[in-house]
Amino acid sequence: MRLNKILQGDYTVSSLYHQIKLPLDIEISIPSDDPVRLLSAFVEEMNLSDLYKTYDRIRKGQASPRQMLKIVIYAAMNRIYSSRDIESACKRDINFMYLLDGAPAPDHSTIARFISMHLSQCAKQIMAQVGTILLELGEISGENIFIDGTKIESVANKYTFVWKKAVSKNMIKLTEKICVFCAGCEELYGIKVVYNDQISLHTLKRLRKKLYKLKEDEGIEFVHGIGKRKTQLQRSLEALEEYIEKLKEYNHKLYVCGTRNSYSKTDTDATFMRMKEDAMLNGQLKPAYNLQHGVDSEYVTWLDVFPAPTDTITLIPFLKDMESHLTFKYKNIVADAGYESEENYIFIESNEQAAYIKPQNYELSKTRKFRNDISRRENMDYDPESDCYTCRNGQQLPAVSKRTQKSATGYQREVTIYECSSCNNCPYKKDCIKGNNCKTAFEDRNKKLSVSRKMEEKRAECLERITSDYGTQLRMNRSIQAEGSFANVKEDMNFRRYLYRGKENVLTQSILLAIGYDINKLHHKIADERTGTHLFELKKVS
Repeated sequence: MRLNKILQGDYTVSSLYHQIKLPLDIEISIPSDDPVRLLSAFVEEMNLSDLYKTYDRIRKGQASPRQMLKIVIYAAMNRIYSSRDIESACKRDINFMYLLDGAPAPDHSTIARFISMHLSQCAKQIMAQVGTILLELGEISGENIFIDGTKIESVANKYTFVWKKAVSKNMIKLTEKICVFCAGCEELYGIKVVYNDQISLHTLKRLRKKLYKLKEDEGIEFVHGIGKRKTQLQRSLEALEEYIEKLKEYNHKLYVCGTRNSYSKTDTDATFMRMKEDAMLNGQLKPAYNLQHGVDSEYVTWLDVFPAPTDTITLIPFLKDMESHLTFKYKNIVADAGYESEENYIFIESNEQAAYIKPQNYELSKTRKFRNDISRRENMDYDPESDCYTCRNGQQLPAVSKRTQKSATGYQREVTIYECSSCNNCPYKKDCIKGNNCKTAFEDRNKKLSVSRKMEEKRAECLERITSDYGTQLRMNRSIQAEGSFANVKEDMNFRRYLYRGKENVLTQSILLAIGYDINKLHHKIADERTGTHLFELKKVS
């Protein structure tokens, strides 16, 4: 080989001793049981008309939307998430070449645009088709859905926080300054802009208009630079402009926050949450999304992302969204204690579904400390006929009043107040009445209980269901399947942080992960000859 042929851009010239060898078809080199073949066959069965509608025109000689969907799913199956890494794999990996079927490898910007501009518009429809195909194959039951959530960090920087409480405090201080400023302008320039003691952004704009009119009438010239003295009118207008801009900024921040307590400047859909991955061990909040998985027979059949850090308020919108997209309806809703609330119980019952939700005090109620705590209503005798509780000292706590409580979602529940007539000289008072933040002196306090009778009724019904043999099996499968899906995504697939900004793009990337997880799961169940199994059996104790 001639050395002078190495130093040039066309490297094929230096490959004089390499001949073209058979086979030329790369498909022959791929094993027959490779999951890439399963993925290709699975996607070919899908109706991608919604995806094709997102294109104005599809150029010839490039990868089709169906081929693009295949490569991004297969990339997720193999822990490749960066668009540049996917581009490199399409040029080097024989399996990606097989999926492209002779089409040229797309560049990283084409892959990123496909995910954020095209797939994000129909990601839920594609996810629903995955569930439908799995149901037709008999791989999911369509009866039990296991729900759980986890928090995954956003791509936004951790120090770009905006706190709603801080903005509200600063806005109050700014309003006080504006009030003083407007009063001074009215007195100084002899104008009237504030009516009914109400000042708004419109009031400031009206004041600015009058001050500029005064400048024009008096022919005042504004000056700038060192050594020049500004007039009082110029200083007033500059201060007014600053107040207007600041007020607009605070209004915009509160609007972006909405019902949330915080958001990130570089990803406004992300909310700051407490994460399990705490590198500094100081409880630092990070911008993240609350990812909810609905798992059936080890497959993720539905998912959604929420800005709320708590799982309680995510259950109802999750179930509504799932029912609006899937072609079938689940009968049993299985979730852990984080989803228990009266509103969720009522919704599931009204939706003709059965709730298998663990009560929040289920694990605690099995401890000796809980059973010996005389201050808890669970350890007091209750008489439903007289509607009163009886404490350890034999004193009765009758119902004295009722009130309505409103939750963060707007749900109103009725709470009954039970109160003892007198707790004086009670030997159990210190153990029965707890809490040191009450304004009433401890000697004058009486035992009070706030109980929602409807919540107690629904909790008792749900407790009876989850403690049955079938309910115990469902709870065991929830911990295996729902929590196992997150373990697979975070550990096996090594996905700990989103690469896209915005809720739609984050949801799309989550759906790609879920479909990749489902295809991998289907491949392993076929290899292990476990297809058609829906629930793990309880171990029999001898």
